[in-house]
Amino acid sequence: MVHRLTWFEPQRGEDQLREFFITALIDMGASLILQDSDGTYVCITSLPSRWTLTPGMAPTDETVFGAEIGQRLVEMKAGLTKPGDRGELEIEGGDDTFFEFRCRMVEMDDHDLHLITVVIDRTEDRRRERLLRALLREVSHRSKNLLAIIQSIASQTARYSGSLDGFLGKFRGRLHALSQSQDLITDSSWRGAHFRDLLKQQVDRYVQENADLVQVSGDDVLLTPNASLHIGLALHELVVNAVSHGDFLQRRKPIKVSCRRQELPGGPVVTITWEEPYTAVDGGKDIKTNRFGSTVLERVVPSSVNGQAWHDLENGLVRYELTFPLESYD
Repeated sequence: MVHRLTWFEPQRGEDQLREFFITALIDMGASLILQDSDGTYVCITSLPSRWTLTPGMAPTDETVFGAEIGQRLVEMKAGLTKPGDRGELEIEGGDDTFFEFRCRMVEMDDHDLHLITVVIDRTEDRRRERLLRALLREVSHRSKNLLAIIQSIASQTARYSGSLDGFLGKFRGRLHALSQSQDLITDSSWRGAHFRDLLKQQVDRYVQENADLVQVSGDDVLLTPNASLHIGLALHELVVNAVSHGDFLQRRKPIKVSCRRQELPGGPVVTITWEEPYTAVDGGKDIKTNRFGSTVLERVVPSSVNGQAWHDLENGLVRYELTFPLESYD
C-alpha cells in the first residue's frame, strides 16, 4: 500500500506498525500529538517523561503540559486555521532542558482538518550550542593573546636587531618556537603543555644529533597555555644562545636543565634552572651582557608568568633560573 510517499505491507498489521513508529520516535527524542479541528486530543505518542497523563482526565494542552506552557500552546494554535499553516514554539523546561513544539494544520483524506504537533527534545542540541559558543569565545580570547605575544616579540626583536636580515632570522626562529608550543597546547585540548615536551621541541630542532648533551631532571609539570608559550620561547632563546655562542658541543660537556615543583604556603611554584658550561673565547668581551641582554629572557617571560628570573655567568657556568607560581589550566 502506498500513500503520500509511505509504503507498508497491509498484512503486517497496525499493532506491529504502531510499535515500530513509537520505537523510532523514542529513539529520535520526539513525540507526536494529533488533535481534531476543535482542539480535542485524538492521539499522543511517546510523551516525554517530564509530562504525564492523569488517569480519567481528558488530555488538553494545559492538563498535559501545565498552565504556563499550555496557554502558550493554545495561543499559538489559535492562529492555525487552514491546511499548511505552521507554528513553532521553544520551551525551556527549567531544569536545563529544552523542547521544540512544531505544529501544522493538515487536511486528511476525509477533508477533516487536524492539527499535528511534533515535540522534539532539544536539550543535547542546546548544550552543544552552548559548548560551541564557549569554545569560540575561548578561541577568540586565545587568538588575541597570541597576536599580542607575536606583536611583542616582533617589537623587541626589531629593537635589538642591527639589520633586516638579523631581524628576520631571529623573528622567524622565535615565531617557529611559538608555533611549536601552540601545537602542543592544541593537542592537549587547550589544557597546556608539559615542560619536557617544550624542551624536547627545541633540542630536537637545534641539537638533535647531540640531544644527549642536554640532560633534564625533576618534575614534568603541566603548564598553562600562557606559561607554555612563554616558557617555550625562553627555552628557544637558551638553546639558540648555547648553539650560537657556547662551546658545550665542542667540549662535550652537558647542559643541565631541571624543573622543580614546590608546595609553598601561598601555593605551588615552579623553578626552572638552566646550567650551561661556558668558556670565554673572545678576549674579555662582556659575554654576560651579550648572552643575557635578551629582553625575552629578562623581562618578557618573567612578567608574562608573574615570576622572577635570575641569570649569571661566572666560574665557567651560564645559569638561568626562572621561578613562577603554578596555575591550573584555564
